[in-house]
Amino acid sequence: MFILDEPYISEFLYETLKKNSYPVMENKLTKNRGLNTYSESEIKELYFKEGKIYTNSENSLDLIFENLPDEDITKQIKLFKDKTEFRKILKSIYPDFFFTEVNYEDLKKLDKTKLKYPFVIKPSIGFLSMGVYTVWNEEDFVNTVNKIELSAKENAGLFPETVLNSNKFIIEEYIKGDEFAVDVYFDENSAPVILNIFKHPFLDKYDVSDRMYITSKDIIKENLFEFEGLLSKIGKLTGLKNFPLHIELKKENKTIIPIEINPLRFAGWCTCDVGYYAYGINMYEYFMQNKKPDWNKILENNNSTYAFVMGEVPFDINKKEIEKFDIEGFKKATNADILDTREFDYMQKPMFCVLFIKANGFDRIKDILKLNVKEYITMKTKALNLR
Repeated sequence: MFILDEPYISEFLYETLKKNSYPVMENKLTKNRGLNTYSESEIKELYFKEGKIYTNSENSLDLIFENLPDEDITKQIKLFKDKTEFRKILKSIYPDFFFTEVNYEDLKKLDKTKLKYPFVIKPSIGFLSMGVYTVWNEEDFVNTVNKIELSAKENAGLFPETVLNSNKFIIEEYIKGDEFAVDVYFDENSAPVILNIFKHPFLDKYDVSDRMYITSKDIIKENLFEFEGLLSKIGKLTGLKNFPLHIELKKENKTIIPIEINPLRFAGWCTCDVGYYAYGINMYEYFMQNKKPDWNKILENNNSTYAFVMGEVPFDINKKEIEKFDIEGFKKATNADILDTREFDYMQKPMFCVLFIKANGFDRIKDILKLNVKEYITMKTKALNLR
């Protein structure tokens, strides 16, 4: 069963649901779209019949908690969404990994001289890099606490507390290495089926943005076996079955450490759809139909690099002062083939657009990380101070 909610549902997802007549919970976003809809009261019955639930948005998790309070799926979701509890269960795999939890109101009370730098601080329950910071030194810590306060005010009301909870934060040791994200589902035997692997490039060590994620033949082949091995351990530890998720990892040489897991969905804001453009993999169908990619065949003659690129709204801009965003200029600046353009209402969302792109290697598109989004914004009343 599919449970759809804000902040975004792609037309690709709508079309997939309609084409396959997959069961979908009826709400204002699914009504009158020709979908095979069911009422909320039928969720439990459908879950016991099919054994599968997919949500495009973690805003739907409360609904699952309410309707399936005693099921393993609810316990697993809560485990993954609470980063502190997630670290606890991974202790058997990473016994020496340091982490601790601190209340929001106690952040300013911490003795910054006794903290071990660098470290990462983020909400115990969070989403889309909101309130996630790498802290390199004492001065960084002071600035970070101020940013957390600003971020909490800016994002209040955008997501429910189960998604973004500012009351508790986890401080954990900084994980070295390259960052990756994996879309995967666990089959009925708890075996992981990887549907895509993204690499998350950054501009520098201070960058924590979601500007771009890339995927390619080399990224898949170089990491598939090792990531499957780790995911198998996690699946066995948590008893996952018929369970989709999006996991973020850091890898340095042969050491792989999870950052976090986002349950019951693939890459957020339907950016997982890029897998269809890159590899012909409709992830929703693969999950529902228990299909497994034949990666050797899929990658055989595919030598391109694919990515999704976010045109985010700068946090220090008053949205009410924006006149327009130059999407065509932003697209041209990517120096890539545009496979799909998804525009958003920036007054309601934290971004102007998401682009799916194709290029001949990462070197062709790496300068996307340097793009100053402000250069594509026209303000209503005054010239924008470019940074």
